[in-house]
This record gives sequence, structure tokens and C-alpha cells, in this order.
Amino acid sequence: MTRKSYSKEFKARVALDAIKGQKTVSEIASEHGIHPNQVGQWKKHALSGLSESFSRGKGHDVEDLERERDRLYQKVGQLQVEVDWLKKVTGPVK
Repeated sequence: MTRKSYSKEFKARVALDAIKGQKTVSEIASEHGIHPNQVGQWKKHALSGLSESFSRGKGHDVEDLERERDRLYQKVGQLQVEVDWLKKVTGPVK
């Protein structure tokens, strides 16, 4: 038996229905054809991530990207120095 996977949009829609509280978890689950425990898990996950969406600090992803960018700039600078040195040692290319 293979596990069924759901898109993040679907999960968000189901979690939002659960957060609204206009229907019971069982109603939402049967409406979408999923187990009620899954509805509860997605609701809990959505609520736990909600506060992070309002944070002012940079996320870990942004910090990782900035570190990678800095590392790549450093590598480009190192390679440019090596190219310049090779040009100086070998003379002008004809």
C-alpha cells in the first residue's frame, strides 16, 4: 500500500477550514476524504508556523543563502587572482 501525498495548497486549505471552526474535524475529514487525525495534525502544523510568518528577523533560509553567496564571491575573487597570476607568468595570449 502506498501513501497518498497531498499538495501544500490542499493541506493549507484543510488546515484553514479546521482553524475557522465552522465545521467539526470529522465533517472536514469526510468532506476531503482524509482521516480526522490528519486534519488535526495539519491544523497544529499551520498554527505552529503562523507566528514565524510575522517574525521580523531573517529566516534561516535567507542566512544560508547569504553565507553561500559570500562563499561564492570569495571563490570568484580567488579564481580571478589565479587567472591574473597565470596571465602574468605565461605572458600575453596571442
